[in-house]
Amino acid sequence: MASSISGDRADVSGVSAQAYVQTLMPVLSAVTAQIDGPIQDAADLMTTSLRANGVIQAFGSGHSEALAMEIAGRAGGLIASNRIALRDLVLLGGEPPELLRSAELERDPAYSRKLYELSAAQPGDLFVIASNSGVNGSIVELASVVKEKGHPLIAITSMQHTSGMDSRHPSGKKLIDFADVVLDNHAPFGDSVLDLPDGGGKVCAVSSITAALIAQMLVAEVLRRMTEAGETPPVYLSANIPGGDEHNHALEARYEGRIRRTA
Repeated sequence: MASSISGDRADVSGVSAQAYVQTLMPVLSAVTAQIDGPIQDAADLMTTSLRANGVIQAFGSGHSEALAMEIAGRAGGLIASNRIALRDLVLLGGEPPELLRSAELERDPAYSRKLYELSAAQPGDLFVIASNSGVNGSIVELASVVKEKGHPLIAITSMQHTSGMDSRHPSGKKLIDFADVVLDNHAPFGDSVLDLPDGGGKVCAVSSITAALIAQMLVAEVLRRMTEAGETPPVYLSANIPGGDEHNHALEARYEGRIRRTA
């Protein structure tokens, strides 16, 4: 018989689905505790940008790309959103495909300015950048370019992890040093939360889950502001329901050339 997670509190030591969920719960509580503070500040910036015909530009490298996918181009989300990805350098920027085979690409600041240019950002756009460590070169360099160009910047990171790392950017700065608002994903140092036996390391990461939660809280707060003001926010319907494609394509046309829906 399956055991109840919410019933008796099982031993959370070791590795199991139940141990993971029980360990995750306080992490999620810590993330949601930001609702009355930085979540509101970030939602204010996003709403201001959207009302000024801005686009929400979202970027994350590695597994943090999940955050960008959660914000840009998904059912129930904002039409005025664009996902920036390292593969844009090849798909849109003419770089050779071999570039994407480099395991060091996300640590290399050399291509971030080109990434910004490929985003086709306009002055009213806002950027959301996610990085669990917040120290890799591509992330920090893009953040510096974003602020150089005058855009608001929301950073999503693990404060525990970034506080325990030196920057890998030549400036010595981190993502949080450029952000207007910092949202803590509350992942532990190294991201994973369960201990393997005999000191075999930690497993089962949390940052993708907490980043998705943060993204949806932000969208919900933006939509609350707009609907309470009597505005009709441009949001996606699922493409897998009748009329979804027609609805979405009509709204996407307002932002032609500014939002991409690549693989």
